[in-house]
Amino acid sequence: MEQSERNIDVCFRPLIDKLTQLWSSRALTYDISRKHNFAMGAALMWTINDFPAYGMVSCWSIHEKLACPYCMENNKAFTLTNGGKVFFFYCHCRFLPPNHRYRKK
Repeated sequence: MEQSERNIDVCFRPLIDKLTQLWSSRALTYDISRKHNFAMGAALMWTINDFPAYGMVSCWSIHEKLACPYCMENNKAFTLTNGGKVFFFYCHCRFLPPNHRYRKK
């Protein structure tokens, strides 16, 4: 993995800087339908990311016991015996309805 892929926030820096500028000082823009100028601001409402990208963009550690930003310390993560790695992926089944076919009995 290249350094730029691990530091995705570096790729977003120009976008963030431009949005910050547009939000605070506005930009004079021409509206062709109304035939007049107006001050335009801009904001980023949301992004859609996979979980690893979420970790890189938000600087949230997705590799440890507090990997789930929803569950936090209430997760059921545990350390694997033979590898020493944190395992938590099956734990989200508890959010399924009790009779769901993928929920462990």
